[in-house]
Amino acid sequence: MIFAAGLGTRLRPLTDTMPKALVPIDGKPLLHHLLHKLQHAGCSHVVINVHHHAQQIIEYVERHDYGMRIAISDESNMLLDTGGGLRKAGSLLEGDEPILVHNVDILSNIDFDTLLQSHHPDNLATVVVSQRNTSRYLLFDKEMRMRGWTNINSGDVKPQGLDTTPLQQTAFAGIHIVSPRIFEQMRNMPDKFSIIDFYLQAMSEHRIMGYIPQDFTMLDVGKIDSLAPAEEFVKSL
Repeated sequence: MIFAAGLGTRLRPLTDTMPKALVPIDGKPLLHHLLHKLQHAGCSHVVINVHHHAQQIIEYVERHDYGMRIAISDESNMLLDTGGGLRKAGSLLEGDEPILVHNVDILSNIDFDTLLQSHHPDNLATVVVSQRNTSRYLLFDKEMRMRGWTNINSGDVKPQGLDTTPLQQTAFAGIHIVSPRIFEQMRNMPDKFSIIDFYLQAMSEHRIMGYIPQDFTMLDVGKIDSLAPAEEFVKSL
């Protein structure tokens, strides 16, 4: 599943007239780069959620053939955040295979086959993380099981009162593998919710595991000043 419904506010003024997914990088939309990578990884079925300038994404998918079945999860009426967006798309993701979930604005050198192999069937989710500087970190124990979250700027910690001293701080990469069992666990969540907030609720009873890829490089194409580095990044892949 590709998360492509975001407003892209940090990429204004480009996103005043187009969705973030169609912002061009090296002459091709962000969405193209991810679909092309999924196609080469042998993916056959993709779901894309849409909200901001939704029709542009729908028309782009209709005009381009990536050799995969692509379905649209339409959130035009209400932006559901990452957790709500995944749950809404559940009916389009039927089956018992693990599901790759990927933010459209993340460029990386990750190998999807290796990531899939790292996902144990007992995991409710396997979350790609990395050692990079940010303000918000996911917290993992020595076995790389998720135990919490912190914002080092504000000092906030979830769960409240958690001793973060023995835990490893890693930054979420916007890429994860989820078990199809996740939809049953989400049934009592509100319409709109963050997938990270869901993980923090579920982690006490379910295995939410972190995965740090070898020689991992990534770029979050979230701001105008990230566009030039993104051009060089895609040329290096």
